[in-house]
Amino acid sequence: MSVYDNIKHDIAQEYYINNYSNDGQRFIAWYLRNIHNLDPIEAKACITDGAGDKQIDAVYVNNEDETVYIIQGKFTQKAKLDAKPLMEIQSSWIQIKNLPTLQENANEKLAYKVSEISSALDDGYDIHFELILTSELTEAALKDVTLFSQELADCENIDASLEIVDIQSLERKYNDALNVAGTGITYDFSLEPERFMQVEVNGKKAVIAVISIQDCIYIPGIKDGSLFRKNVRQSLGKSVKVNKEIATSLKKNPGDFFFLHNGITAICSSIDIHDNIMTVKNLSVVNGCQSLTTIYNNSEAVSKSEEGYIIFRIYEIADGELIDTISTSTNSQNGVKPRDLRSNDKYVLTMKKSFEQCYPDGSLITKRGEKPQDGSNNLHVVELSTLGKMLVSWHVQRPMETHLESEIFSSHFNLLFHRKYPPENIQALNEIYTAVFEKWSPKSNNPLNLNEALVKLKSYAAYWHFFAVSLILCEINNAKLDTIPSPYTALKLMKDGGIFDDVISLAGYCTNDAFRDSMLTEQMEGKTFNPSNWAKSKKSIIFLRSVVGKRLSPSSPEERKYIDSLREKLKMSEKDFEPKWTAD
Repeated sequence: MSVYDNIKHDIAQEYYINNYSNDGQRFIAWYLRNIHNLDPIEAKACITDGAGDKQIDAVYVNNEDETVYIIQGKFTQKAKLDAKPLMEIQSSWIQIKNLPTLQENANEKLAYKVSEISSALDDGYDIHFELILTSELTEAALKDVTLFSQELADCENIDASLEIVDIQSLERKYNDALNVAGTGITYDFSLEPERFMQVEVNGKKAVIAVISIQDCIYIPGIKDGSLFRKNVRQSLGKSVKVNKEIATSLKKNPGDFFFLHNGITAICSSIDIHDNIMTVKNLSVVNGCQSLTTIYNNSEAVSKSEEGYIIFRIYEIADGELIDTISTSTNSQNGVKPRDLRSNDKYVLTMKKSFEQCYPDGSLITKRGEKPQDGSNNLHVVELSTLGKMLVSWHVQRPMETHLESEIFSSHFNLLFHRKYPPENIQALNEIYTAVFEKWSPKSNNPLNLNEALVKLKSYAAYWHFFAVSLILCEINNAKLDTIPSPYTALKLMKDGGIFDDVISLAGYCTNDAFRDSMLTEQMEGKTFNPSNWAKSKKSIIFLRSVVGKRLSPSSPEERKYIDSLREKLKMSEKDFEPKWTAD
C-alpha cells in the first residue's frame, strides 16, 4: 500500500473516528502519535483544527528539546499542491508575532495553546513549523518555501524554522516509525591517495576518509532528509547558532574546516573501493545532519573553494540490531547541554562517589548515555537531571522551575550542588519521587483520578505532587516558614508508620484540588486558564498551600481522627528541619 493508503487505513481505527471529526484532524493526530511519539491523550490535546484555528492545525510544545511545533497538514490524493498551504503557514507566522491578537480571535483550543506558546517563547524555546503533506509541492511553491525559510532565519526576536514534510519525507518518517532499515541511497565518493584508510574492527569493515566538502554537496538524500533516517531529528535550520557558525567557517575559513569539525559518522550495507572511488550502498548518516545540510545550503560558496575537507567514518554493517545500537549511541551525543558540562564538576563527582559508597548496589548517573554499574539495584539508581529537579522542588520549594533543565545546571547549579549533601537524602528523595511518579504512570490507570489536563503535564507537574509531600510534613509539624523537612527522616517516619502510600496519595489529591481551584478562579474572573502556565507559576504555590491546610483541618470526627493519627506518626523535631535553600 502507498503511504496515503496506509494512513487512510490507520485513521479508520476506532480511536481516530471517535475523537476527531474529519480526516484532516485524524491525519494530524496520526502524525503526532507516529512521528512525535505522543500518547493518545497528548495528541488530542495538541489539535487546534476547526473554526477559528487561524491556519494552525496543531501546536505541540516539546519541553525536552525546547521547541514549539506549529503544524499544518493537507491530507489529499492530489499529486501536486500549489503555494496555498505555504501561505497558510505564512499567515500563522504573522499572527504568532502578535500573540495577544491571535488569542483574542482564536478558537478555545487554540487560545489555550497561545498561552502555552507565549510561556515557551519567554523561556527561550524555538518555533518549528511543519507543513505535512500527502503529496508534493510544485516547483513554484518550492521557490516560495526557500524565500520564506530565509525570512524565518532572518528574524531576530524568535528562532524559527520550517520543515516541509511531503509524501517522500512522510514515507521516510513512517518507515522510521516501523524501524525499517536501509535508505536505498548509493553514492560514489572520490578518494584522494593517502587520505583514506580501510580497516576491519571486530569483523566489521570500516573506512576513515578525508573527503572534499565539494563532494558532500552531491550526496543524495540531504534535501529531503532521507540520508538522515537514523538521526533523531532533521536539520534545525539556518537560524540556529551551531549552523550559523558552520556556515561562517565554510565561507571565511574553508581551509581549516577539517580541524574545526568533529566529522561525519555513517553506516551502510556495503563498501567497495576501486581506483580511488568508494561506492557505498544504503548510506545513512547517523551523526552530522546539521553539518551536511549546512554545507548543502551553502553550496554556492562551497563550490568555489577547493580547500575544504571533512572527515568521514563509514561502517559496513548488515546487523539491524547493531545499526540501531550505533544510531542510539551516536545520537545520544548530539547537542552539548549545560548538564553535560557539569558532569565532571568536582562537587558532582564527590556526590557520586559518596552515593555509590553508601549504596554499593546503586549508581548516580551523571552523564547522558552512562549505564548503571553492573549488578545495580534499580531502586538505588538516580539520574543527575532528575536529582536536580527533586532538589529544586524539595529544598528550594520552586517546582515551577523543574521544566527548565538548562537553568538547573547553569544559574541554579551552585545553589543545588555546591554543598555536602547526604547520600541518604538523595535516596530518600529518589524513593519518594518514584512513588509519586507511579501514580502518574499510564500503567497505573490514574488511581488518584487526577484531572486529565494535569496528567498531560506529567513530565513536570508530577514534581508539584512531589513538592506537596514536603508541604504536608511542614503543615503537620507546624514548621517555621521557609524551613524544609529532612527527606531521610520524613521517608523513615512514613515507612515506619505504614502510611507511605497514604501520604503520597494525599499529596496527589492536594495537587489535583489546587489545580482545580486555580482553574475555577481563572474562569470566574473571565480569564483563559492554561494548564501548562499553571505548572510554571509561583501563584500556584499559594493555592497548593491553601489546599494542604484545608485537607489537614477536617471538620468531621472521622476525618479528624485520621489526621490526628497522621500527625502522631509524622511528628518531627525542630532539628529535623533546615532552612529553605536560597542563593547567597
